[in-house]
Amino acid sequence: MPGRHSGNGDRVRQTVAQEAARLIVEHGIRDFRVAKTKAAERLGISGRGSLPGNAEIELAVSNHLSLFGGDSHASHLGQLREAALSAMDILAAFAPRLVGPVLQGTADHNSAVNLHVFADSPESVAMELHARGYDCRAYERRLKTSRGKGAKPESFAGYEFQLEHAAVQATVFPVDGIRQAPISPVDGKPMKRANRKAVRELIE
Repeated sequence: MPGRHSGNGDRVRQTVAQEAARLIVEHGIRDFRVAKTKAAERLGISGRGSLPGNAEIELAVSNHLSLFGGDSHASHLGQLREAALSAMDILAAFAPRLVGPVLQGTADHNSAVNLHVFADSPESVAMELHARGYDCRAYERRLKTSRGKGAKPESFAGYEFQLEHAAVQATVFPVDGIRQAPISPVDGKPMKRANRKAVRELIE
């Protein structure tokens, strides 16, 4: 069993981030907080000051995939981005934007394609999917739409459906929600969003 570490040095934070990244990639843990808590427990590390931030974990995930994934990771990421383009075509009426790991390049074999779509009602998105022959599962996602200590998460409806190579999750925002992206739980900044042209450029 690894020895108990103490202190909050950069090396300890990096070690926890690397183990959290391994858990995320190999075990499909989606919650960074859960991953770093489990990583700290496995390494015998205690103290909040020793735990890395979410941005450090995201970087560690990217490094892990680059180091251990190689051509396989690049190929899978390409497939997911092609699936994103197909999903964006299916939902073209709702100005889809790609977000999350598939956009950032940190997607693994457990990752879904995450889209933000914009509609007057979530039901219209479900109706479009059904009209095109896709079964979908409703879900709810809680996201902050503004920064600051007083900002509370809001609930947004979404629909998950399956394409050939990927699960696609389309979270529905009001039409004017395209102007302001929700806050990323990774770095506390507005989420990066990409339209279809930008996704095509990533692939090329």
